[in-house]
Amino acid sequence: METTYFSLGSKAAFNKALRHFFKVNEAVEEVDSRVNIADYINELIDDEEIHQDQILPIIGSVIRDKFAYSNRSINIPSNITNFDKIINETVKWTALDIVAVYFTPDGHRSVINPKGLDSWERVRELSADQLIVLYVKDLKEDDKSVETEAIKTLEDLIFGKDVFSNKKFVDNTVAEKPKDVVAQEKVVASQPVKKKRNITPKYGVQVSNELFHNGNVEAWKKIVESYHTKYPELEVHIMFEGEVINDINSLFKWGKVKHGDTIFFQVSGENILGVSKLQKYLYEGASPRFEQFLKLGVGRVLNLF
Repeated sequence: METTYFSLGSKAAFNKALRHFFKVNEAVEEVDSRVNIADYINELIDDEEIHQDQILPIIGSVIRDKFAYSNRSINIPSNITNFDKIINETVKWTALDIVAVYFTPDGHRSVINPKGLDSWERVRELSADQLIVLYVKDLKEDDKSVETEAIKTLEDLIFGKDVFSNKKFVDNTVAEKPKDVVAQEKVVASQPVKKKRNITPKYGVQVSNELFHNGNVEAWKKIVESYHTKYPELEVHIMFEGEVINDINSLFKWGKVKHGDTIFFQVSGENILGVSKLQKYLYEGASPRFEQFLKLGVGRVLNLF
């Protein structure tokens, strides 16, 4: 039996899908007018007009299917925090539109305009072994061989290699922006800048207890609760063996985490604070000294931060 449309069977679901379709149509218009879709999507996310789970459907339907950008998936070779080389090179590629979709360790997707510093500041770090998908479109001649070569060159940049760009990456017919456009850009630049959602690098916490057992888990829950109480706008993301841990209780099941293992965490939000204290307390909570965090009664929040 055909079930394709079952999800649209309620008014709420139908309206939700309709709003998404409107955003897809707007994205098509933006890309048609030479706006980088990463900049467009990030603006929508900032304005809370779309959610994380809409990023891949928009990318897939617009730049992959509609505009047929060439694409390639690679794994990040090592942690990258300096993107100057990538920006300084790709900003010269005026004949190409470039988009990257990065799959973060906490399970989110970040869409990046490699030519723009703002996009990279959102990510802050590309983590080793994480997936990134590169998309390229030749705006001048729609030459697939040029797109393929550009993807390979961008991949080399991500791998830290020196590159020599094909002259076809550059469109010399791109005219200087009219003065009224430049003036308008100056007005926009003078306006207050919206706060961006950032994420820290991964911090490691080594387990020094003989086993990360239920007491350690309860200590960590108390510590994270205290952090959230102090900084309610920030999120703590926990990872172990490459897996995002949504339920801290799962860390002690079946003796999963042992002495000497390392648990990683990241913090995301706009104005990130208290990370060094958080790391210190989590280390204590993973040690034989975890009991100090369990002394308060049930329902009471530790005042650690």
